[in-house]
Amino acid sequence: MTLNVVIMGATGAVGQEMLRTVEARQFPCASLKLLASERSVGRKFPFRGKLHIVEKLTPESFKGVDLVLASAGASVSREFAPHAVAAGAVIVDNTSAFRMEPDVPLVVPEVNADALNKHKGIIANPNCSTAQMVVVLAPIHRAAGIKRLVISTYQSVSGTGQKAIDECLRQTRELLSGARSVECRVYPHQIAFNVLPHIDAFLENGYTKEEMKMVSETRKILGDDSISITATTARVPVLRGHSESVNVETRKKISAAEARQLLRSAPGVVVVDDPALFDYPTAIYCEGRDETYVGRIREDISNPNGLEMWIVSDNLRKGAALNAVQIAEELLRRGLVGKRK
Repeated sequence: MTLNVVIMGATGAVGQEMLRTVEARQFPCASLKLLASERSVGRKFPFRGKLHIVEKLTPESFKGVDLVLASAGASVSREFAPHAVAAGAVIVDNTSAFRMEPDVPLVVPEVNADALNKHKGIIANPNCSTAQMVVVLAPIHRAAGIKRLVISTYQSVSGTGQKAIDECLRQTRELLSGARSVECRVYPHQIAFNVLPHIDAFLENGYTKEEMKMVSETRKILGDDSISITATTARVPVLRGHSESVNVETRKKISAAEARQLLRSAPGVVVVDDPALFDYPTAIYCEGRDETYVGRIREDISNPNGLEMWIVSDNLRKGAALNAVQIAEELLRRGLVGKRK
């Protein structure tokens, strides 16, 4: 079976990664349409040996479409997703627009693919920092039950988009050329050679939106609202790849050796953990790869039921485009897409 596919927000960093991922994984497209805002209309991108021209996104763009992979911003998704569903398409949305809606599945296929069976036309792709983390946590939760998580993230500028990548590179070049200060257009402070201890807007409780996304999304994906979670998310001058330090308190004792063995057989997870060889995952190591990598697995010396671990993944792949395409593949496998009204 082949599908008529749309990439909505095709010119952004995630949209471009979606295009590459659809091609690399040989997703069965009968046709492919690239949609974006008016300022990007006419741009051309190669796909399977042919150039595809970007078209303007309108409410009529979804006629005859089976599947929409969307990453054009939450406000755009809220406006256009209903049009896609009304036209009979299934939309896999990479924005925050629908993630916490009770009737919208929030899915990481290695963790909760069965949630797709209840979809009503919209499936939400999790936040990038959440997606890579739950792939690692799910096997531990099933085996020992997670009681509490303490999370610190070190997130690359590509999580903000292409303009942030450009800003980081521009500031780096200017500073290395002798500039004493740089212009900040995307972030409130210099990102080059710096760490910014906040991502997204601050909330009344002192946390940021990004931190609270990790709290609420992790509970929804793992299906357990009883897990206590706290997070601090930081932006670092890395172009691609999110790193996370995660402290896990389990209800049942699980040793570091047991956790390592469990994770070695977990789908989508690669254990890179040999301290004697300084072997652990890094952002550069993971760039362009599909898997989520985990290392520095050790028992928490302050908590008899605690584990410490370091989780790294390419945020544009598993954190965004790859996960969306994996959802599409699972929808196709289950016969849940391609049934237009």
